[in-house]
Amino acid sequence: MLRAKLSVVPVLLPGALVLAALLAGCSSTPDDKTAAWSPNRIYAEAKDEMNSGAYDKAIPLFEKLEGRAAGTPLAQQAQLEKAYAHYKAGEQAQAQSTLDRFIKLHPASPALDYALYLKGIVNFNDNLGMFSFITQQDLSERDQKAAKESFEAFKELVARYPESRYTPDARARMTYIVNSLAQYEVHVARYYLSRGAYVAAVSRAQVAVTEYQDVPAIEEALFILYRSYTALGMEQLAGDTRRVLEKNYPASAYLTQGGKGSQNAWWKFW
Repeated sequence: MLRAKLSVVPVLLPGALVLAALLAGCSSTPDDKTAAWSPNRIYAEAKDEMNSGAYDKAIPLFEKLEGRAAGTPLAQQAQLEKAYAHYKAGEQAQAQSTLDRFIKLHPASPALDYALYLKGIVNFNDNLGMFSFITQQDLSERDQKAAKESFEAFKELVARYPESRYTPDARARMTYIVNSLAQYEVHVARYYLSRGAYVAAVSRAQVAVTEYQDVPAIEEALFILYRSYTALGMEQLAGDTRRVLEKNYPASAYLTQGGKGSQNAWWKFW
């Protein structure tokens, strides 16, 4: 009989404490200040927060608006605004995730061109940064994954929405990205050349020449090919490459100044 009584106490007592804790928690839970707000007011408040740079406050408001105005154009707008707020807050992964979800859920949205453009911008500024050259960073030395993802987003925008207001800027950024990717291959080829790894230098320089057209990096890629073929004793290929270099870049500093090359920065395309 004693064991029966003892077995009841530890079961009931914690349950009572948990219930009391829950009641106390409910009494202290702050009210949702947006509960009585209209969707338009939530949007206006979120925009005010974002315009003042308070992205951490704007994002949850846009999330509330997504649920409150579900199935309406305003909900789509909230999703795009939230993606932009994540981007401005430096939360690139969250921004891209939000945009991917938008693109999947709203393939016929009139704002799809903007979603693609913003997706390109998010990756573009994440791992490229248009003006990073001011800090003397060599963009060609950085991870190229984001650059390629950015290019694909811009490419889809240009192909699907040639008349979009965002297309001209997307085209310019695509040119910049192509220049960057080509320069990346040349950067690696230059490294191999300096180490005497001529076969590897040829391989990377050939990627730049064959995969990218009419970009500044091709001039140095041809010179690296010429130097590497010469070092490998492949005189015919070296001669052919030099003739191509002379024909396409008759005033090349690589031929006249011992390989210093053009002083024009590759990123200056506008």
